[in-house]
Amino acid sequence: MLRNEEQISLDLSNHTELYKILITPDNFWRQLNEMVDFSFVHNELKDKYSSTMGRPAEEIERMFKYLLLKGYFNMSDRGLIERTRTDMLFKYFLGYNPEDTKLIDPSLLTVFRRERLRDDGQEDDSKSATNLLDKLINKTVEIALEKGLISVKNSLIQDATHTNARFQHISPREELIKQAKNLRKSIYRIDESMHDKMPKKKETTGLLEDQIDYTKNLLKVIEEDGRFSNLPGIKEDINYLEEIMNDTEVELEYSKDQDARVGHKTADTSFFGYKTHVAMTPDRIITVATVTSGEKHDGPEMTKLIEKSQKAGIVVEAVIGDAAYSGKSNILYCEENNIKLASKLSKAVTHGTGKNKENFEYNKDAKMYVCKAGHMAISKRKQGCKVDARGKDSQVVSYFFDVEKCKHCVNKEGCYKQGSKTKTYNVKIKSDTHINYMETEEFKELYSQRYKIEAKNGELKNQHGYNKANACGKLGITIQGSTTIFLVNMKRIIKLNDEKNTNT
Repeated sequence: MLRNEEQISLDLSNHTELYKILITPDNFWRQLNEMVDFSFVHNELKDKYSSTMGRPAEEIERMFKYLLLKGYFNMSDRGLIERTRTDMLFKYFLGYNPEDTKLIDPSLLTVFRRERLRDDGQEDDSKSATNLLDKLINKTVEIALEKGLISVKNSLIQDATHTNARFQHISPREELIKQAKNLRKSIYRIDESMHDKMPKKKETTGLLEDQIDYTKNLLKVIEEDGRFSNLPGIKEDINYLEEIMNDTEVELEYSKDQDARVGHKTADTSFFGYKTHVAMTPDRIITVATVTSGEKHDGPEMTKLIEKSQKAGIVVEAVIGDAAYSGKSNILYCEENNIKLASKLSKAVTHGTGKNKENFEYNKDAKMYVCKAGHMAISKRKQGCKVDARGKDSQVVSYFFDVEKCKHCVNKEGCYKQGSKTKTYNVKIKSDTHINYMETEEFKELYSQRYKIEAKNGELKNQHGYNKANACGKLGITIQGSTTIFLVNMKRIIKLNDEKNTNT
């Protein structure tokens, strides 16, 4: 839905009929424009702009729509603006007239991403992006409820999906080297003589600052040559390299992605990046999401997902999830709040009386404990007897850690005894109180719907590029998650609405 001033602008154009011809009623971006009143974005971000200082701000809704297109089509800021000049669909969605050629400068979009979505009053920049994430998801839930596409009383299916950091296990410097190499190869395919004109490399110094200087010189040589900048394939390579370089230069320390952490998928596989913890209804509408660094465990996020879903207007009757959510505290929380918990029992429940338990968390994927420093146990062994000489159950499971890591760990005080040849964490095996409910038909029926969220996570990653962060830091991944989940939800809402209208 276009705001009044944009609608007036379009009505005055002699060429708006082109949109009716080219943008069909079943086009997703047209349906999105018609279904969503984007003024809620204006209300959320208007305080980031001054009404008395500087030039008038570009329409906030339009800037946000640029952000949606950028994420969906995975384009650089400059590449997005250039495509908008000739793409009627982009112009329509952004509220331009077909004949408009005066668009925003790419730098405005860069500032919007880096500055307008931050909150100067917050110590943690990502908190303002988290507010945007909540607002966007809440808006889609509001639309789904208004149109009767989901019930107020509902179950939540919960899971976490992994996103690799933009600079994964390589540094920003190595990323610049890789992208510069890709650009040079594209140039050489057209003109091999450019080998002799390229700037002398400084890659061997190992300094990020030298690689930034080299990248600037490389781009300068290509620009001065003048033959390559307008070739479509090479043009986007240039734009992408320039954007990475600018982001890295402006936020030199931040761009090292110090917010990302190593998380474990299994005992043998890991990733470097973030987790997005998601809750959705059985109708596949995401009601809430939270973003954490990769080492965080799934279970502790359960109560946040429930409470944020309730704020969005959902009355949570049941939670469905894998073993990560069956921790003792989650079981007690659901009992106290009259919420059914369809989660198969985790070892973290049958285990749990170890000393210093607050410093160790159970990783259900790897089936190992992880210490406070993020180090995972390397082996485990059951010890003791069910009935010892005193007639008591002394069975424990001992988890063994790499003692060499413990010797140099910053958290070793009170955890590792200097000189010890081993480091173990012992947990006593306990009986479980959740097993009876797991045998009921109600549990089995609820749990049978868990597969839906795995498919949703696959959609986020495979169709929307959420397998890799497109920016650095928690702020960047939270903004990416906001726009991605908003679009995924709106796609689903439009499909459910079409099906409802067809049936009626």
